[in-house]
Amino acid sequence: MTTADASRRGGGEGRGARGRHPVSPLRPRKSVAFTILMVLLAIYALVPILWLVINSTKTQAGLFSSFGLWFDDDFVLFQNIWETLTYRDGIFLRWLGNTLLYVVVGAGGATLLATLAGYGLAKFRFAGRRAIFAVVLGAIAVPGTALAVPTFLLFSSLGLTNTPWAIIIPSLISPFGLYLVWVYAVDSVPTELLEAARMDGAGEFRTFFTISIRLLAPGIVTVLLFTVVATWNNYFLPLIMLSDPAWYPLTVGLNQWSAQATGVSAQPIYNLVITGSLLTIIPIVVAFLGLQRFWQSGLSAGSVKQ
Repeated sequence: MTTADASRRGGGEGRGARGRHPVSPLRPRKSVAFTILMVLLAIYALVPILWLVINSTKTQAGLFSSFGLWFDDDFVLFQNIWETLTYRDGIFLRWLGNTLLYVVVGAGGATLLATLAGYGLAKFRFAGRRAIFAVVLGAIAVPGTALAVPTFLLFSSLGLTNTPWAIIIPSLISPFGLYLVWVYAVDSVPTELLEAARMDGAGEFRTFFTISIRLLAPGIVTVLLFTVVATWNNYFLPLIMLSDPAWYPLTVGLNQWSAQATGVSAQPIYNLVITGSLLTIIPIVVAFLGLQRFWQSGLSAGSVKQ
């Protein structure tokens, strides 16, 4: 075999090897078992929501005479929504307004305070910084239910129980949100950029609100999402703090309706409980889906050093 033939043969083999397009080691591998697991988890998470949507279209009698995961002959979704919004002079709308108040003031204030404190702890050096870090970590480890009774006794001595402040003030503190902003600000806000702004004569507040807050935006949105969800779903604290139904959030109000529908002297409002629950989760689902991309980028940026 001549040199040219060998060359042609080697070239052909090379082209054949190249033509097979070997799989890159960086390409994601497919796992059938993992896919099945994810499908099962998705079904587990979505079936309760599907049940809620389907049964919100049924009458009180249809709830107990039809299959739970299929529609009844009578489609009364809009009638149920109207009855839910107008029941007892529109108390549901009052509860919705209370929940929005607690979320806007409580969750919004918690996000602002966590952002300011986390940024300050990440970018300023002062005495006692390590002690504060230990306190924050300890506060994260303490469950909220363990603090409920001491919080109630404190607010009772101050005369703030059965008022919106009994829900708003505790909601302003978010140790986990502070920790997230702290960790995120360490890498997302370069110290050199802050020093350059100070050399140009910018004050600390101007530097924060014009430079740092833009770099912290994904982390801030992440904390906002966590605090909004926590405040929206808050149940135990309003349950022990509030006795006037006029100040109930949606969680406690719907639980009161459920007790009325299933108690000894049950009232035919179980369809209103289900419809009210559906209306309650819609705003938080919309907020979560709208902020999802910021949430994902905030978590990834905060966990990987840039």
